[in-house]
Amino acid sequence: MEALETAINYWDDALAAYNSMSGGGAPLAVTSREEAEFCRDLQGLLEAAYRLQDQCELMFLDQRSVLFRTDSSTRLHGDASTGFTSSPESFVSAQDEVADLKEFEEFVDIFHDSDSLRLYQSALKKLEQEGIPYRCLRTQMVHCSSDIEFLGKLHCIRLAFQYLFKDSATWVWFADTGRQMLADLIIYAEKDPKDFFIAYEDMLDFLQDQSNWVSMEQELSLKGVKAITFYDVVLDYILMDAFEDLESPPSSVTAVVQNRWLSNGFKETALTTAVWSVLKTKRRMLKFPYGFMSHFYAISEQMSPLMAWGFLGPDENLKDVCQFFKAQVMGFLVDIFSFQKCHYTSVEELAADLLTHLKSRVETVSQKVAIPSNANV
Repeated sequence: MEALETAINYWDDALAAYNSMSGGGAPLAVTSREEAEFCRDLQGLLEAAYRLQDQCELMFLDQRSVLFRTDSSTRLHGDASTGFTSSPESFVSAQDEVADLKEFEEFVDIFHDSDSLRLYQSALKKLEQEGIPYRCLRTQMVHCSSDIEFLGKLHCIRLAFQYLFKDSATWVWFADTGRQMLADLIIYAEKDPKDFFIAYEDMLDFLQDQSNWVSMEQELSLKGVKAITFYDVVLDYILMDAFEDLESPPSSVTAVVQNRWLSNGFKETALTTAVWSVLKTKRRMLKFPYGFMSHFYAISEQMSPLMAWGFLGPDENLKDVCQFFKAQVMGFLVDIFSFQKCHYTSVEELAADLLTHLKSRVETVSQKVAIPSNANV
């Protein structure tokens, strides 16, 4: 395992050195097909090595491993076995041991062949031959080891979301789930969701009218959005940018929120007024006054002041919920960009994994905001 870690460090350094020579890590700055192929192969080797490292830790270091159980060592080596010692602290039943053994079957072939990642491999070919457009590189945020890996997976995720939205029932689930989650947050903050519901339904009506799609694509392209998918529009452009803005709020906002001489009610009102003023200014500058961004700003008028007050204000319960919501969104992104959590074998399999992870996160958030912690139960 130590030798493997040494090799991983060398390979990682080699990939970093290559990226540096190719122009600051920019994946599209390759100078030859051979260099691109070398970088892709090295990336694949690194990914396989990381998987092998994880499984070595599970097998040789994790206390749940069969190697740490007396009964298992007896079955593997007989009564004369001297390589393992009995552990009086073992609390795992024989039935649980069988279940754990089955988990190891998933890793019989630790080094994936090209067929097991054929969707991802096809994305890398597209990256090499045509390039993959992106608005923002979020390589580190989603725990990818390189920009090339991020862009390859990004292309796969776009295809998977496009596949999901071909099913009208899935589209309805996304719409209903989004409405419910945001309304729950509003109600948790003890606000009236009526105006939010009106704005949200107007947005759904806009999106269901296919004649609006061309103008919507033009609008979002002006914002740097490269593809009209759930990832690009909702996750990357709307949510990630919002979280980043809240991490570095304007000094005028922090000055109001942190002023201990002002009442909480005044602070919240001032913050809401400031947000509305910004949105009103942005609306006046829209190229399409009744387009996607106009509908988005209408929803933002209800959600942005709440989220800003939640993240920046003194209400600890609301802050906890907002931080929890952000953590679940970030966790979902890490999940869908993970080879271990998702199958990058085909669009259909990846789409199924995305939906499974999303439903799990939604359920977790729903349980969190179901009953406010400060309510009298």
